[in-house]
Formats: sequence, C-alpha cells, structure tokens
Amino acid sequence: MNRYFLEFSYDGTNYHGLQKQLNSDTIQETLETKISEYIGVKSNITLAGRTDTGVHAKQMFAHIDIVDDFDKIKFCKSLNMMLPKDICIESLYLTNDDSHARFDAISRTYKYYITNKKEPFNYRFSYYVKDMLDVVKMNKCCNNLIEYIDFKCFSKSNTDVKTYDCTITKANWKKLDDGLIFEITANRFLRNMVRSIVGTMLEIGRQKISQNDFQKILDSRDRKKAGFSVPASGLFINNIKYKDIFKKQWKV
Repeated sequence: MNRYFLEFSYDGTNYHGLQKQLNSDTIQETLETKISEYIGVKSNITLAGRTDTGVHAKQMFAHIDIVDDFDKIKFCKSLNMMLPKDICIESLYLTNDDSHARFDAISRTYKYYITNKKEPFNYRFSYYVKDMLDVVKMNKCCNNLIEYIDFKCFSKSNTDVKTYDCTITKANWKKLDDGLIFEITANRFLRNMVRSIVGTMLEIGRQKISQNDFQKILDSRDRKKAGFSVPASGLFINNIKYKDIFKKQWKV
C-alpha cells in the first residue's frame, strides 16, 4: 500500500462544495464513488482543504492510499472518462506514506475575478460589477492585510476553529481588459475569508470606506463590521504548494 496525491480541477457550479456532505452532491463524493468503482473497493480521499458551494478550483489535491500494482496513467485517464465533464484529473504523484494533503501544504493561492462587462458566457466564473472602482486605494489596503495576522473579522460566524491567525504573503488587485482580478496567498484561510475580503474592498473601491476604516475593521475582530460576502462564482483556488514531498509524477 502506497500513498499518492491526486491533482485535480473542477467547476464548482453544480456542487454543494468540495467536502462530502449528507444528501448533497459534492466533488469529494463524486471522486470517491468513481475511484471506488475503478479499483473495486471502497476508497476514501483526504482533501487539501475545502471550498464552498459554487467555488471553483484550477488546482486541488487529495491523498489516497492504494495498493501499488496498477497502471498509473491508465488510472488517471480512466477516471477522467468516468467523471462528469466539470471534474478533471490532472496528475498523480507518489509521495511519502506519512504525507498529508492538508497539513503538508505550505501555501494556498486564491483568485477572484470581477468583470465590468455583462456577458451570458462568463457569469459562472466572475462577478459583474458595473461601478468604477478605485484600484489604487484597494491595493493600498492590501498592505494592511499583509501586515496583519488575526482575520476573525472576515471569518464566517460560528466557525469552530482553534485560531483565526493566517499569514498572508501576497495580496493585490490587477486590471484586466474587461475587469479586475484579486490574488491572495497565505499559509491558510478561514471559511468565507476571501469572499469577505473582496466584498469589503469593493466598498473601498466605491469610496464608501477609507483605508483607516479598513484597519478599524481588522482591529474589531467583528464579522458584522466587515463588508458583504461576494458571490462564489468568481472565486478560484488557483494553486497549492508543497515542499519536496513528491517522488514521482504521472501527468495526464
């Protein structure tokens, strides 16, 4: 029995999040069902994290223990044929027996897409905002995020966590031809954290609150003081990094 990391991507529109839930369609349940069908025994995967209903992933990982006697490329390609169109296996990695998809991750990067052009083709993957936003002020507030640690004000209420501390190493807004993209990297994220940050920063971009107000929100540790939570459609987990735990890769 060896441990493998499964790298995959998905469109989260039609699912009630990544993590398995009772009586709900989830990415995890779909993957476990198809892996079990292929292997012939019930199989469980351990996820690198969780994403809420409607959130997407350009890169996600899970670990799984499998008896080593199997064709790795055939395994990945067969799974892709069995899985629905909105879930895709990207690679399989051999790793150490004690490696953990969640706890061994050293950083995670999210991106949030905003469009200022209403189109019927991108509403599933972006948030339409018609207002002119002050991106300079929004980027100034990104410095506040990097200098801070406790993000309780942006966490979903009544969340059972031991700490609200996160180390943010990168946060910025970039202009696109038809909108904006917000990119943020940290060692960990709280539930609903990125969407709450984006919603609060939109208030800054609309000049409804100042950078000083933003700092007061951080200091308050009060979710009610922060801005609204933007829709899940524009949010992608874009990258998860690990440190030297992969021994071999089979790329589809």
